[in-house]
Amino acid sequence: MSVSSSPSGAVATPVVIPLSRSLVWLVGTAALAALVYYFVGIDQGAVSIFGNDAHVHEFVHDGRHFLGFPCH
Repeated sequence: MSVSSSPSGAVATPVVIPLSRSLVWLVGTAALAALVYYFVGIDQGAVSIFGNDAHVHEFVHDGRHFLGFPCH
């Protein structure tokens, strides 16, 4: 008994993404990664872009220690 993974005559075609759409995803992903890196790794509460509000710092506090970022 022969088992075929694709129907006879079917040819797999690669997915082609236009360069303009790829650049949008690349820039968006890089901006999101930089924002996450700032909030987890750099934002110390006292030098926060939000002033003296430490809510973001306290929200990611345990993650900072888990990832090895210095704190306090």
